[in-house]
Amino acid sequence: MSALRKLRILIVDDSMMYREVLAMGLSSDPHIEVVGKAVDPFDARDKILTLRPDVMICDVEMPKMNGIEFIRRLLPQYPLPVIVVSTISDTVFDAMNAGAVDFACKPDTRSPKSVELFIRELIDKVKIAAGTKVSTARAAVTSVGNPISQQQPFCLDRVIAIGASTGGTEAISHILSQLPPTFPGIVIVQHIPPVFSRMFAERLNHGTGFVVKEATSGDIVEPGKVLIAPGDRHMRLRKLGNGFKVECFEGDKINGHCPSIDVLFESVAKECGPRAVGVILTGMGYDGAKGLLSLHRKGARTLGQDEKSSVVYGMPKVAYELGAVDKQVSLELLPRALCSMARE
Repeated sequence: MSALRKLRILIVDDSMMYREVLAMGLSSDPHIEVVGKAVDPFDARDKILTLRPDVMICDVEMPKMNGIEFIRRLLPQYPLPVIVVSTISDTVFDAMNAGAVDFACKPDTRSPKSVELFIRELIDKVKIAAGTKVSTARAAVTSVGNPISQQQPFCLDRVIAIGASTGGTEAISHILSQLPPTFPGIVIVQHIPPVFSRMFAERLNHGTGFVVKEATSGDIVEPGKVLIAPGDRHMRLRKLGNGFKVECFEGDKINGHCPSIDVLFESVAKECGPRAVGVILTGMGYDGAKGLLSLHRKGARTLGQDEKSSVVYGMPKVAYELGAVDKQVSLELLPRALCSMARE
């Protein structure tokens, strides 16, 4: 981002109060300029043409046309990074599927602290979103073919550990939709707020062939099951006889995150070693890169998402440059590469 050029932001929300809260909060950052405020998608469409924003922040529930339909119609014509804001609802995942790059939960405006935390989070998300490649990322996620059939048996004592951040919910959905439900046990850290981690797990449980749940301490890692770290807890792997269980626990943020991918990967490297497969997906920053290197050094197989298919090529890039990635592949090809490693 140029030191001379501010990021241009368009806010779309039918609530005047939220428009003003967002505008005042975002404008407090010296690198951000709110160039327009729209009351509905039709107003926003005209402002996009005249104002040429770098990022659009869009409410989900609006009159005339909801934010999800607006994003779905808009992006093919104007590839623009969109962050959706919403009350706590799984509709944010529909918005992500439509093409939004990230989401934030609306704060309680009666709580100054809640608003302050929300604005701080949104400023970070705006800066990340400004560097995303919208059209490329969406093409990769929507190119879903038929699920992979199981032609050869998998090594069911394998543990598959996956880490993701910005853009990860759709990447994970794509991968799980392609894998057979006889696949070895999977443990996942997705950087996601509390409550939404449970909603995400429930959505995957209904939409894939796997048993998917938000993890709790003591859950067993087993074939056909996917455990997703709670949005405010670290998750680590522990041995349990010949198998493994997970432990979820409170702790300080690691690499700026709780749950942290590094916490999971380091524990999988220690407890599972060469029986593991580690996967690092799209996301900003470096969480997970050192943990993936530990997995690699312990004899585990490792995969990284490539730059072209990543919404944000941050974490996979750092891991690749550290020498932690055995193979770097596109999101479209990642499920087949994962199946191959799970058979070794």
